[in-house]
Amino acid sequence: MSLPSIKKGLLLGIFACRILVASAQQDTTATAPEEDYSIYDQVEFVDENAKRYCSPKIFNQSPQRFISLQYDGQLGYDMRFSQVGSYQENDKVPVAESATAVFTGGLRLSANIPVISKNSLVWQLGANFWQTGYRMKDQVSGIGAAGLIKELDRTGLRTAGLNTTLFKPLNEYSFLLFQGSADLSGNYTLRNMQSLRYLRYSGAVIWGRRPNDRKQWGLGISRTYRVGEMNYIPVVMFNYTAPNRKWGTEILFPARAHFRRTFNPRNLLLAGYELEGQSYRIDNLSDTERSLEIRRGELRTRVEFQRQITGFIWLSAQVGWRYNWSFNADTLPNDGQEFFRGFTGNQPYAMLNTLGNPLFFNIGVHLVSP
Repeated sequence: MSLPSIKKGLLLGIFACRILVASAQQDTTATAPEEDYSIYDQVEFVDENAKRYCSPKIFNQSPQRFISLQYDGQLGYDMRFSQVGSYQENDKVPVAESATAVFTGGLRLSANIPVISKNSLVWQLGANFWQTGYRMKDQVSGIGAAGLIKELDRTGLRTAGLNTTLFKPLNEYSFLLFQGSADLSGNYTLRNMQSLRYLRYSGAVIWGRRPNDRKQWGLGISRTYRVGEMNYIPVVMFNYTAPNRKWGTEILFPARAHFRRTFNPRNLLLAGYELEGQSYRIDNLSDTERSLEIRRGELRTRVEFQRQITGFIWLSAQVGWRYNWSFNADTLPNDGQEFFRGFTGNQPYAMLNTLGNPLFFNIGVHLVSP
């Protein structure tokens, strides 16, 4: 058979197949019953009436830390302490003891573990341990000195505590946020632990709105020791990410406020400040029979770089300036009962102390949430 004959045969076969397929399609359409769409009138989507809840996060927010191990250090500065007495905050008092703190720092360990994580409720429990050691030189003590510098050099300061965070969305756009903590702070050691009656309690309640995936704001009130002594203050939350998702804010005023610059999903930069503080029970002072409560408060202006190392492991590095907000001291009863001075109280201090304002650094590794 010649090649032209083969080509003609293939063309005729293809043409015949197309006619058969078309005929079969016409027959199927003709014989198939018409679908009754009225049977779908009563169909409802399963989640049509399900309540929607807002998320605790917004786009590009810095990753939440589950477990953190950090080393915090301050460079050299001068310390000047008064003798134990009764002073108003602005009194001029003679220096009873002084020294140069060559270095101040120690390890910081914290953990925040989710207990419940649902659309309608997020509950976390956490724990923290901070250690601050002092390396002194040029110590000078005069008559009436409390021996506080010597004790700081010998034992340093520690804080150990438990905390909880509860995020309760009310609907798709609003939420309640509760934070609470109990901390034991002082110059105790493992061999000479402090009584739990010296626990200091902090907490905050915030009502907020999350109008979209880039904005979250709220108003509330806080009981805090961030400036050293107990106080009640209003708080304002404002977390925001710009439409281009390159910059934003992470603010819980007055505790902290930062601008955020996101370079890519693995690298970001925070610039701003944070208030740190606690009330430290100081026992075993050599030159006085009274125990003291050091009202330690710090304002830290800083720049922090965060980088993803691998998976959920992130590295952080901070550098900044530490301003001494307060290092004054009170005397409290042995039962540890606290009092409220606030912004207007005129209760006298037992000691008026001043610290220099050094540079500081902080390096940490963190296990973060997905």
